[in-house]
Amino acid sequence: MKLDELLVQLLSENSVVEIRGNKEAEVTEIVYDTRKTIGKGSLFVCITGAVFDGHEYAETAVAAGASVIVAEKELTLSGDATLVLVKDTRKALAYISAAWFGYPAKKLVTIGITGTKGKTTTAYMVHHILEKVGIKSGLVGTVEVRNGAETIPASHTTPESFLLQKYFREMVDNGCKAVVMEVSSQALKLHRVGGVIFDYAVFTNLEPDHIGPNEHADFEDYAECKSRLFCQCRFGILNGDDPMMNRMLMGSTCDYMTYGCGDGADLQATGIDLHRTDGKLMVSYATKGILETEIAVPVPGMFTVYNSLTAAAICMQFKVPTEVMKKAFTEVQVKGRLESIHLSPRFSLMIDYAHNAMSLKSLLTALKEYRPKRLVCLFGCGGNRSRDRRFEMGEISSRYADLTIVTSDNPRFEEPEAIIEDILTGVKKADGAYVTVPDRKEAIRYAILNAQDEDVIVLAGKGHEDYQEIKGVKYPMDERVLIREILSEMTPEEKERLKIIL
Repeated sequence: MKLDELLVQLLSENSVVEIRGNKEAEVTEIVYDTRKTIGKGSLFVCITGAVFDGHEYAETAVAAGASVIVAEKELTLSGDATLVLVKDTRKALAYISAAWFGYPAKKLVTIGITGTKGKTTTAYMVHHILEKVGIKSGLVGTVEVRNGAETIPASHTTPESFLLQKYFREMVDNGCKAVVMEVSSQALKLHRVGGVIFDYAVFTNLEPDHIGPNEHADFEDYAECKSRLFCQCRFGILNGDDPMMNRMLMGSTCDYMTYGCGDGADLQATGIDLHRTDGKLMVSYATKGILETEIAVPVPGMFTVYNSLTAAAICMQFKVPTEVMKKAFTEVQVKGRLESIHLSPRFSLMIDYAHNAMSLKSLLTALKEYRPKRLVCLFGCGGNRSRDRRFEMGEISSRYADLTIVTSDNPRFEEPEAIIEDILTGVKKADGAYVTVPDRKEAIRYAILNAQDEDVIVLAGKGHEDYQEIKGVKYPMDERVLIREILSEMTPEEKERLKIIL
């Protein structure tokens, strides 16, 4: 592909400062990672990262055969490589990648979901319903990427722009008609979705998070980055109950609708009922406004009301039949996000990814609304991370749960016992009962075997993860597998006492 074809969008937006050399240089591949092999004819994009500056690698790239260097800093190159100076190399990478893969997003109905909480669950709900009505769809999110042919584990909520465009291309080639994706604030800040005009942009909520070194300087910076999504979309769908909704729309020109529980929302939930059925924690409600129906979802908590309202609003844009949508909601399940493991009508067991104090408090507060006889929280904390998180999570669990089972998570290069001691420092600041069971499988076994009628048990922290990291090695460990193993090891008497149905 020729260089001038890759620069069309950048040139149209006056994002190119200068081109020195052959504007029609032939490009054989795009490289932006200095760890990747650079071949003859490569276009190398100099990305300035937190640790390494790609501009320092430019001469090495030329020596390796790169025909084009894209930079945002002044460089003097040897040989006959073309230098393209741009205002922002991350934005340039996004636009060049879109051109390289043939602008695949234009061939998909694109749905971007942003917000502090609810992105993953909402994305799965929408993807599930679209697939149910025969609209083959891709998915890009925190847990995984689905390209229409295979499922790929995710390393970031939103992939780097080149990889994202590659996934879009695969989705188109695999027959997908739409894509549902989570859009993180970092993705918007670093132009990972640069050049994509979303058909639908969704705002779930905004709370102080991701503020600190290498993330966002303050809450306003965080909000500003989130709001960028609504400056690159055709239609917005926003949580009208969130006080930051109007901030999200600053500078936008898109048409939009609102959803929520308050009066004035275009799509409003009323008559909300949080209830338990045979050990399953449910949410049901009626809607009014632009859709009048009744919805039931087997995922607990008020945030499920908001997530499902969002999904319903999106599905209305696709003209999904109401009865089909309602049935799909009754079947929805998101791996590692309040994922129900239905073992017995006597008690409820859930797996969730809550791994910091804010998310754990939100989780436990939501579960307490079901008035369990006991709320049991099993969790650990990751090693080589802030110790403050351990103190905070310990205190939150002890304050909101009736019983805390402290165990191991990903100890990494720390000793599990040392992490547990830090957690207990926090646990002891409140008055909840607690036990320590360092081995996670044994901790889960303890939780199940000691379950009481109407208990709600939540295994927090691991969520969708299927490994445990110890001393730099990731060992297979999926809580769903552990639960199956525990059930297979139970005596008939234990199963009868607990009324195990599996």
